[in-house]
Amino acid sequence: MSDYTMSVTVDRPYDETVTAVRAALQTQGFGVLTEIDVRATMKAKLDVDVPAQVILGACRPELAHRALTATPSLGAMLPCNVVVRTDDDGRTVVEAIDPDAMARLEDSPVVREVATEARQRLRAALDALVVAGAEA
Repeated sequence: MSDYTMSVTVDRPYDETVTAVRAALQTQGFGVLTEIDVRATMKAKLDVDVPAQVILGACRPELAHRALTATPSLGAMLPCNVVVRTDDDGRTVVEAIDPDAMARLEDSPVVREVATEARQRLRAALDALVVAGAEA
């Protein structure tokens, strides 16, 4: 894990995890605005085979609006990317941008509040995956 992401690794199949990530994000009020199938894109554009990976652009409109109202340039960092990928051991990694990284770039009380709430919600979504994986 880097200093700009939060992640969990689960012992569940990739496709099942992607579905669970979508549900966990929705539970926390995030919608998925964009989806990039990295494996399909690399195959189509470069004719290379890479492990399964998807980038989901997650957004909670209320938080995005507050952040953009305070600092319009933060639009370059939205939506919050959430990556689901397989690792070398066949496990599934879910990694999300840490909104605190955004707050470190912009010194604003409003941005700090938004980042704190977004981080709590993303962390809760990631934690739900671990709990659900333990129950499966």
